Amino acid sequence: MTNETAALTAPATGPLVLVVDDEAPIRRFLRTGLEMHGFRVAEAETARQAQEEAVMRQPDLVVLDLGLPDADGATVVDALRGWSKAPIIVLSVRKSEAEKVKLLESGADDYIVKPFGMAELLARARVVLRRAVREETPDPLVSVGGLVIDIARRLLSRDGTAIILSPKQFALLRILAVHQGSVLTHRQLMRELWPQEPDEDVQYLRILMKKLRNRIEPDPARPVYIVTELAVGYRLRTQEQFTAAGYATVMS
Repeated sequence: MTNETAALTAPATGPLVLVVDDEAPIRRFLRTGLEMHGFRVAEAETARQAQEEAVMRQPDLVVLDLGLPDADGATVVDALRGWSKAPIIVLSVRKSEAEKVKLLESGADDYIVKPFGMAELLARARVVLRRAVREETPDPLVSVGGLVIDIARRLLSRDGTAIILSPKQFALLRILAVHQGSVLTHRQLMRELWPQEPDEDVQYLRILMKKLRNRIEPDPARPVYIVTELAVGYRLRTQEQFTAAGYATVMS
């Protein structure tokens, strides 16, 4: 390992991000952008270095490129998930939906296709870090736009009006709320909702989602709260994502 790749930046109080990429310009770009926004940064340029740095540094977040010289980045996801709960955001030039599904199901928390902007990465990083904190100290109230979900008391309202859901509909919404802002694949949702039959036809999930949207979306044909990630799964928007999509202004 070189001093450069194992370098840790000046002391700060922000979350520590382990950036894993074999291209020095990409690492510099990420380091600069992350440090400007209060993050600390450690670097690795190979899969082996990534695992060593993760053990030594115990990062709060891993930003991982798939195209590493000594192994596919997916092997790093598998290795880290064996002992670490740190969120992992995967970077790749590949656009395969099947690969996104595979990585998310193997433990990655999010996936960004290169090229990407720093603002997009920062937004994704904040979402997965908030989720990690929320999983440690669950917040019973989740809100986005006019939608308020009281997970603990199983209550739901939109714009102050109570909405009644079936137990299965609320179960689906609760899973998305606990992971608010992150994509959950069809299979992940199926495993949670039908643990005895997780390989059932995904059409069951689509039907359940349609019924849920009919209850919570202002216009179910153009959903604003729950986003479909084509061929991958679904995501409940955070307030930040909701505002960035322009809905906060339209619906105010």
